[in-house]
Amino acid sequence: MTNLYARELGDFLRARRNRLSPYDVGLEPGGRRKVTGLRREELALLAGLSTDYYQRMEQGREVRPSDDVLDALAGALGLADEERRHLFTLARAARRPAPARVDRGPERVPDSTRRLLRVMDTPAVVLGRHLDLLDWNPMAEALLGDPGDCPRDRLNMLLLMFDDTLTGERSCPDWERQALDYIGMMRAAVATDPTHPRATAIVGELSIRSAEFRRLWARHDVRESVSGAKTFRVPEVGDIVLDWDTYPLPGSPGPVMLVYTAEPGSADADRLRLLASLHATRSARTGERSA
Repeated sequence: MTNLYARELGDFLRARRNRLSPYDVGLEPGGRRKVTGLRREELALLAGLSTDYYQRMEQGREVRPSDDVLDALAGALGLADEERRHLFTLARAARRPAPARVDRGPERVPDSTRRLLRVMDTPAVVLGRHLDLLDWNPMAEALLGDPGDCPRDRLNMLLLMFDDTLTGERSCPDWERQALDYIGMMRAAVATDPTHPRATAIVGELSIRSAEFRRLWARHDVRESVSGAKTFRVPEVGDIVLDWDTYPLPGSPGPVMLVYTAEPGSADADRLRLLASLHATRSARTGERSA
């Protein structure tokens, strides 16, 4: 018998094991190898476990590893801090006799957060736990386009990133890196509730229609709260390079605010202001025509 948490745990361990080579952990490869990563018996040896026990963990069978075993595996695999936390989240969920109750109610953006969005002079959006776009400000609309033109159930950062009609985005040099960030955030959400209907629907759809998504999802990378930089190609003003950071909002797990900023005094800041001015002018003209 398996449960979803145990299966997810096994898949995560396998992906992390396949990422390592014998050289990475000080082992001699020895002879011809059928696998590119570590063998199960090699990882078990490094972690001080029996090969049979470790194999059962990867297979998602009824194994409930102790925290000491998880520590040993995290060390042998060289996990980063957020990967280690992800490992413990999955394993502790797998040890429970029944899944914990998870709030699946609709996600709401507090009124105070909506007010904050409107007074910010930089692009910002609010993302739900499964990367649904819950709210945005006019600056984000200027940068990303009007999300209101998209059906509500399609307003999701992963669905939009892998939308075949938005091929221009994929020419950006950092497209795959940002896709991995979003996928890693989804992985972290799935770890807390692997049967959530929204997660199941998004991952299921993308797994069917996108080979790129399947390849990146199979890496089992995980992100908690991320930051980075992104190049936006805006025909009206040219390329704009912005830093982006996520800030958790109340709730566990809850929505996050994603904020884009430019270095003060930079050419990117000038282009962002020009874009905001052009958007405000267009909006005013649209309002006049509809009045």
